[in-house]
This record gives sequence, structure tokens and C-alpha cells, in this order.
Amino acid sequence: MATTPYERRTRDAQAALAEADADALVCFPSRNLSYLSGFAEEPGERHLFLLVPAAGDPTFLVPALYESQVRAATWVEDVRTWADDDDPVAATAAAVESLGLPENPRVLVDDTMWATFTQDLRAVLPDATFGLASEVVAPLRIRKDDAELDALRRAADAADEAMAAVRALGADAVGLTESELAARVESFLADAGGQGVSFETVVGSGPNGAMPHYRHGDRTIEPGDPVVLDFGTRVDGYPSDQTRTVVFDGDPSETVREVHEVVRAAQEAAVDAVEPGVTAASVDRAAREVIADAGYGDAFVHRTGHGVGLDVHEEPYIVAGNDREIEPGMVFSVEPGVYLDGEFGVRIEDLVVVTADGCERLNDSDRGWEC
Repeated sequence: MATTPYERRTRDAQAALAEADADALVCFPSRNLSYLSGFAEEPGERHLFLLVPAAGDPTFLVPALYESQVRAATWVEDVRTWADDDDPVAATAAAVESLGLPENPRVLVDDTMWATFTQDLRAVLPDATFGLASEVVAPLRIRKDDAELDALRRAADAADEAMAAVRALGADAVGLTESELAARVESFLADAGGQGVSFETVVGSGPNGAMPHYRHGDRTIEPGDPVVLDFGTRVDGYPSDQTRTVVFDGDPSETVREVHEVVRAAQEAAVDAVEPGVTAASVDRAAREVIADAGYGDAFVHRTGHGVGLDVHEEPYIVAGNDREIEPGMVFSVEPGVYLDGEFGVRIEDLVVVTADGCERLNDSDRGWEC
């Protein structure tokens, strides 16, 4: 019986390998490696692989300087090392040989594996057919287990706490540059127990808010400016992702008030549409119809949401044409927006987890524009 979530996930991946007629899975430093092993590391120039056969126990091949770190972090017992004066390709060949793969094996490699490592694997396995790890890992990662949901809830709580601190700035935020406010946001996230940021913080004031993927710059926040704030932090490797559009001081225009209310209603409609068995496309449609009916359909220029897990953007994608049915345990964003080029933008975003009969919002912070 699996004794850790990581071992259970790996055993599930092995069952999926067998069903997919694949013989092995090879991960290098990535979210997949972290998901299966519990060991997290950034990609580097040294050969570091988790080798998972369809049957039997997995093997770690790691540079010698990582040995203690890997043994402390992972449930995997077979940890093989190579030194800097060794040939890493020969070490890889020996580790692969220990798996006892059949002739002409089918091997799935990490989707984000660097080309230099995939080329070395091809040299070691010249008769193999290669595919992508997402074939077996993505269907596992799309539904979150209890440990993942606990981390996601705590990350969302940290984002909520940070947003409350941002609102409390009130008129004191006027006169700050977007970059200065972004630094404040990141400080508030840390104060709330977050571990770094999920992605580069977005602070888009006035016309800059009309660019959905704008980050932050030197523009000074002015009274009456609608300010798009999109940010998150990580807890135990899992991220939060929240967007609010606020006015720190002064009165926004009637158009800003109208658009904000339309986006808020669209987000509420989409959240209300979430339940097991509905399609991702139908949730997107629920938000899009509200915005289109208000006359702003052409200004909603992106999908309604994306899955969130170890990666901030992963399956399922809440977008027109995606007929995948939503299942309990899936976590995704609901973030409609309206962007009026050269004027302003409004986006409101929460994460939701699908439950047996609907969904649970992971974010509870105020969604209004007033501070």
C-alpha cells in the first residue's frame, strides 16, 4: 500500500503507463517530477532523471551533489549518483538498463525536458519510440487530492489576506507607481505566509489595465484610476491566483462602474454554472453571454479560466470548444474581463474547486471596486 501521496501518484502513473502501452516514464526537474517524487528543483545543466517503469520500483539518477537532498525529500529508495568527472550519458545508460525495458520500448518523456537531455535519451535508447509524459500524468494531475487542496486553500487564504492589506492602503496608494504597489503586494503575500510569488505581479492602472498580460511599470496611480491587481503566492508548492479591480481614491467614471458591474455579474454567472458533468465550454459561455448582452462581447478577449495546480496554467481550460466534462476535484480560475483599449480594463478572478454538487470558491476577498 502506498504510504505517501507521492508514491500513490507514481503507482497510478504506472497503471496509466500500462493502459497506454508505454514501458516507462522519464521526468527531469519539472512539476511532474515534483508531483510524483516530492523532490522539487529547477532545471539545470546536469543530468537528473526520475525513471518510472510500467512495473516495479522507480529509480532516481542524480548528480552526486544532490544525493542527500534527494534522499531526504523523496520516497524513492533507488537513488543512483554520478560525479562531475563521470560520463553522465553512461550513467544514464546504466540506470535505464536497470529498468529491464523490452526491445523497442515506448518511453514517455517530460513535456518540458530540454532537447539536450532528450537527445541523450535517444542515444541511450536508439530503438525506442518516444511520446510525452502528459499522456499519462495530466489526467492524474487534473483532479486534486486532499493534500493538494489543503495547500491550494492556504495559498488562496494568503492571497485574500494580502488583498485586504492592499485595500487598506486606500488613498495612500495614490501617488505610488505600479511597480511600487507591486512590491507592496509581494510584501503582503509574504506577511500572510506565502512562499514567493506564483507569477510576476500584475498592477495595471488606468489605460494599462486594458492590456490583459501587462505586468507593472512606472505609471503613477491617480485618483479615480481603475487598477487591475492580479497576483498569487505558493504554499507547499501550490499557487494562488486572484484578480481584483479597484479604485483607491476618487470617483471612477460611470463607464468604469458599469463595466465593473458587468464583469462581476459575468463572474458570478460562470461560478454558478460550475457543477460536475457540465462542460468547460458551458462555463465559458455563461460568463461570455453576460458580457455580450451588455454590449462588451468584443472586449472579452481571452478564455474564462484555466486549471491551477503545481502549474499556474494547466488543464482544464475553460474555453469555448472544450467539451471536457468537469469532475469533482478539478480546480480552475474563473476570470472574465473587459478591456477597452487606451481607456481601462476590469477583471475579477477567483479559483474554484469542483465539489460533488457544485463548487467551492477558494477566494473570499471583497470583489467590489471600492477601497
